[in-house]
Amino acid sequence: METADYDKALYYTHRSQWDNLLILMVRTHDDLLSKRIEQFLHAYNFDHDHMQIEQSLYSLLRYLDHAIETSHEKEIEPVYT
Repeated sequence: METADYDKALYYTHRSQWDNLLILMVRTHDDLLSKRIEQFLHAYNFDHDHMQIEQSLYSLLRYLDHAIETSHEKEIEPVYT
């Protein structure tokens, strides 16, 4: 999976660019990323409970952290000779 989607999601979330985050949700090939973005945007727009919004935001951020870390590990796999 391309790390560009994860970087974009992190950037859009940090800058509160919800329209761009929605477009990324539709275009990404990562189903889990799409689902996390969907859950966050739904909570942000429709929930009045700030704890629920915070939980969905942290869930998205934890997934982004995990996905970026995992993709970097795959790029730097040692070559055994």
